[in-house]
Amino acid sequence: MQKVVFSIIVDNTSGVLSRIAGLFSRRGYNIDSLTVGTTADPRYSRSTIVTRGDEATLEQIEKQLMKLEDVVDVKRLQPEISVCRELVLVKVQCDESNRQNIISIADIFRAKIIDVSIESLVIELVGSQTKVDAFLRMLEGVEILELARTGLTGLSRGTFDVKMYDEDGRLMHYDFIKNKANTL
Repeated sequence: MQKVVFSIIVDNTSGVLSRIAGLFSRRGYNIDSLTVGTTADPRYSRSTIVTRGDEATLEQIEKQLMKLEDVVDVKRLQPEISVCRELVLVKVQCDESNRQNIISIADIFRAKIIDVSIESLVIELVGSQTKVDAFLRMLEGVEILELARTGLTGLSRGTFDVKMYDEDGRLMHYDFIKNKANTL
């Protein structure tokens, strides 16, 4: 079983997320992580789904996603040519005796203390899932009061597979747009 990150461009309309989740549910596929947000073009949203399976299952998921009416594009984010990050917010209980130790751990991981009270700290960390998991392991022994993880989101590196769409929704590759701009 391999883990795959799918970056999916969808129409920014109501019900799209439900249809995508329904596809996974009907087929018995599991979603490890799901994030959705509007792209630079407000007509579209990017959904990042992390799932696991053998190659045949992953190919089937990709094909089934492309059949959905609202799906514009599906690509696998390959680890060596992609940047993927996760955000975690952690509220930990602290007092004078352990506050400095918690702050030191946060500093090591380049996390930010974003809220301080007499009895707690809220820490924000952005990084790979491995970094987030390592940070949380370092907090063992500290009482975690609340925790929120966004799930993975990502983009491929460079411009080789950037896709943009004209006003009519037709695909325009980035290289075409860049070359057109250079000739003006």
